[in-house]
Amino acid sequence: MTDTTHRPAAEGRRVADETSTEQGPKDSLRPPESRGRTTIADSVAEKIVGVATREVPGIHNLGSGMARTIGGVRERVPGAQPSVTRGVHVEVGERQAAVDVDVVVDYGFPIVDVAADVRLNVISAMERMTGLEVVEVNIAVDDIDLPGGEDERDDRLE
Repeated sequence: MTDTTHRPAAEGRRVADETSTEQGPKDSLRPPESRGRTTIADSVAEKIVGVATREVPGIHNLGSGMARTIGGVRERVPGAQPSVTRGVHVEVGERQAAVDVDVVVDYGFPIVDVAADVRLNVISAMERMTGLEVVEVNIAVDDIDLPGGEDERDDRLE
């Protein structure tokens, strides 16, 4: 159904074919992507980073020791969802983002190579999905997972 009533400009709405002296007819030719503003929450960016980090071979888990312990207890509660953002912190600005990730690396994988792969995967995923420029990806390797050790189970999200 079409709205045929004229709304005053004070309401902040315009009829589709209406132009004003402020906007002019040329502004109606602007590309759609420049008409409005998109904001991305830090939590959305943290989920993208968490998934992108877990995709890298050699990453056993995310989070520091205490975060992994609390997360492990929380995940054992029936019906609980595993945390994708554990160990991830992202600060999102208007055009840029900075990323901090705490990881546990599988034994035998070169830490420098794993960190480089995490940076590459995180930057490409964030820039592709959000359009934000990733200015830094800081990686803290908090632990290494030894085969046959106490933490035999694989806590990664599949």
